[in-house]
Order: sequence, then structure tokens, then C-alpha cells
Amino acid sequence: MVKTQIQIPDHLFKEAKRIASECEMSFAQVVRIGLEGLVRQFPPGRQAPEDWQPPAPIDMGVPLVPEEEWDALCHGEEMND
Repeated sequence: MVKTQIQIPDHLFKEAKRIASECEMSFAQVVRIGLEGLVRQFPPGRQAPEDWQPPAPIDMGVPLVPEEEWDALCHGEEMND
């Protein structure tokens, strides 16, 4: 096992210590578990982001609602008749 030293923002340190206390773990265990989760999300051999291209746009026709009313519609407000 490697021993290392890192700098952590105060709020993150406090939250990690809280989790350790609530779960009856050491601070080091909390950090290791967090890193294990992060490593699972980024496995080796992932495709580099620069290789990804967005799909070609699809023409979906004329909008059913005028663009000026999109904001009101998205926020559940009454639409102008």
C-alpha cells in the first residue's frame, strides 16, 4: 500500500469525516472507497473524447409553439392565445 499526502478543500474534508463517523470507518477507508468508485466509472481503454462526434441533426419540421413562448411553456406558465 502507498502512503501519500493530498490537499482537500475544507468542506470536502468535513463531509468525508462525517461519512467516516456515521459509517464507523476511518477517513482513509472513505477516501479509498471514493477512489474505487471513480476508477470504476473510468475504466482503462475508454474511447478518447476527441474521437466522439455528435450525431447529424434531424429536421423535425416546423415547431408547434413559437420560439417566443418556449420559456413560458417550459416553466408551466399560461401561454398567450
